[in-house]
Amino acid sequence: MSTNQDALPLDGNAAAGILSEIFALDMTQASVTCAGCGAAAEIGAARLYGGTMGAIFRCTACSAVVFRLTHTATGYWLDMRGARRVFVRAPK
Repeated sequence: MSTNQDALPLDGNAAAGILSEIFALDMTQASVTCAGCGAAAEIGAARLYGGTMGAIFRCTACSAVVFRLTHTATGYWLDMRGARRVFVRAPK
């Protein structure tokens, strides 16, 4: 039986590197509210699916896709249609 390593979920902290490439602040500690169920959680707690194509962040409560992040040769693509809002605490 073969397993697909890209299908195993990680937590959102595994995407700290790619998130830091496009955001100045630590986004793993930002709070994201799911557009589907309204649950709010830190991005670092989200279930992360990814691989060579990018990262898919799923809600911790309902498993809906909250956002997608892809890095290509031409730039970054960020699809956040599954997030109602994102809150980033101001640095101290």
